[in-house]
Amino acid sequence: MTTTVTIANQKGGVGKTTTVVNLAHALALMGKEILVIDLDPQGQAATFLGMEQSAGAFYLLSTCIDPAANPLMVLRQQTRSSGRERLYLIPGNPLTNMAQTMLNASNAPVSVIRRILLPFISNGKPDYVLIDTAPSVGGIQERAMWAADLLIVPTLPDSSSLEGVRYIVEVVTELKKKDWGGKLLGILPTQYEERTRESRASIDDLKKTFRGLVLPPISDRTILRDARSRGQTIFEYDSESQSAKEYMTLAELVRKETYRGR
Repeated sequence: MTTTVTIANQKGGVGKTTTVVNLAHALALMGKEILVIDLDPQGQAATFLGMEQSAGAFYLLSTCIDPAANPLMVLRQQTRSSGRERLYLIPGNPLTNMAQTMLNASNAPVSVIRRILLPFISNGKPDYVLIDTAPSVGGIQERAMWAADLLIVPTLPDSSSLEGVRYIVEVVTELKKKDWGGKLLGILPTQYEERTRESRASIDDLKKTFRGLVLPPISDRTILRDARSRGQTIFEYDSESQSAKEYMTLAELVRKETYRGR
């Protein structure tokens, strides 16, 4: 079966899209077929992959609000090759905001995105769907979280970001009360600077609060920003870098959890 991984946090600037594109490429390099769906109206997944933004996510969501629609046909129509082996993208752009308004106006259930993905999930191809979300709760993000088999919550290692993580964990608790079938894989510290006291103290605070849910951190390195600016993943820019090793470690955790869940 296809495994859906949603990357979410209500706070912006925490490395969600960077995590999505690099985790996706890491899994593709492991031989897995990957589809990234960009549900963030900023549409940065395409930009980070050196591609043009488009309204693929809007057409996917707006069309499939209708229960009689054929989700598999729409998924195939809106899927674009990233130019990388086994890595595909349904891009987003500002029109995704309109799709969120339409979902709310039609009282679409929290399960609507999961229903849209069912044709893929039941066929087992691609191996993984990775969903990038906007930094907000209410609308698309909650529905994307419901669609997830695994949820990853990136966060900055600073005191101001702790509340955002707590809020997402509270949303997860509410989803579980509605029989959500997914799992919080963990909280991913990003832009971590081991040399600074604040980063180390924030990691300690995260571990005290969330214990084993804290994943190995992603370091704050200029190389990740350089890769983004060139429309490349870290594996294309410098596959031997520390950042590449850290994202490959995250991909291994996702892969192991996938097999454990089966």
